[in-house]
Amino acid sequence: MSGETGRGKRSASWPAICLVGPLPPPSGGMANQCEQMFRLLRNEGVDVELVCTNSPYRPAWLGRLPVVRAAVRLLPYLLNLWRASGRAQVIHVLANSGWSWHLCAAPAALIARLRNTPVIIHYHGGSADSFFADTSRYVLGMLARASLRVTPSVFLQRVFLRYGLSAEVIPNIIDLSRFVPAPPRSFAYAPHVLVTRNLEAIYDIPTAIRAFARVQPVFPGARLTVAGSGPELTRLQTLVAGLGLQDCVRFSGRIANADMPVLYAMADCLLNPSTVDNMPISILEAFASGVPVVSSSAGGIPDMVEQGVSGLLVAVGDDEAMARELLSVLQDASLAAGLRQAGLQQAQKYAWPQVRTQWLNAYRKVQSSRSKS
Repeated sequence: MSGETGRGKRSASWPAICLVGPLPPPSGGMANQCEQMFRLLRNEGVDVELVCTNSPYRPAWLGRLPVVRAAVRLLPYLLNLWRASGRAQVIHVLANSGWSWHLCAAPAALIARLRNTPVIIHYHGGSADSFFADTSRYVLGMLARASLRVTPSVFLQRVFLRYGLSAEVIPNIIDLSRFVPAPPRSFAYAPHVLVTRNLEAIYDIPTAIRAFARVQPVFPGARLTVAGSGPELTRLQTLVAGLGLQDCVRFSGRIANADMPVLYAMADCLLNPSTVDNMPISILEAFASGVPVVSSSAGGIPDMVEQGVSGLLVAVGDDEAMARELLSVLQDASLAAGLRQAGLQQAQKYAWPQVRTQWLNAYRKVQSSRSKS
């Protein structure tokens, strides 16, 4: 999809945009946001061109060669980026920490500077603080030279401020035409609990599994679906076997983004046990789907989940507390209904009609700053 355009009848309200970021698969938060942003801008009639940072390896076996695969992906990415940036009035880069910054975001920021084109660094990921603390000053310097820095949460904005960098907050987007509330389920003794995070250590899936193990004796028919893929699968399967939960815990693997609404429609509660986080898309999807949320209080989550109102929060790694709150949701219909309603109201804040104006103003702001310089 590198270099895919959204050209058609162009809207005069918006500048021409080069959007730089990853696409699913895998269906991570930033990839889903990039795909959605491209589609929404295109629907607005914006002259938008997408440069994908994670195009598939061709042939596929190159992806198994650690050093070679980086070069094989980087060279065409840089070429596509150089070409697309020459046609843009604003470059919008979805950025993250670690190698994602060095191999994807940093080259885009450098090319924007060479092109003398305004660049928005749209920073995602809850590990920004540790990345900024451990990295050389060139990362902070590149961020400082960006025309505008945008974060999806106040939490991440505060991190930027600690390093002397201002940032505007524009929240992540949830597509309310896809994620809609299903009628409340009458689950009796067979509730369906859901985890929708990749199987990586930072998402601490074991805490969710242990919490479910505490609840399962109260609801013998309860089921837990863990929707995601990643390197922790074998360890998690071993944990499930050790707890004797093989018959009621299912690892569904990676679920296509298009199929996620169906999964939420069959869920009675979402567990989010992450240890590092910013503004999880999975929580927004649960809000929009009318699914009550029990989450850790990691990172920026308390800024989006009001404790006891739109969700229930517990300390990171506390499976006993997570089990207790999960039981509250499953046993107290009034509590579950209140969380459901508050979540639906919260989701409205992240809909495109609410966020659209913020992005339009951001694009106009950086375009105007270039014309004045």
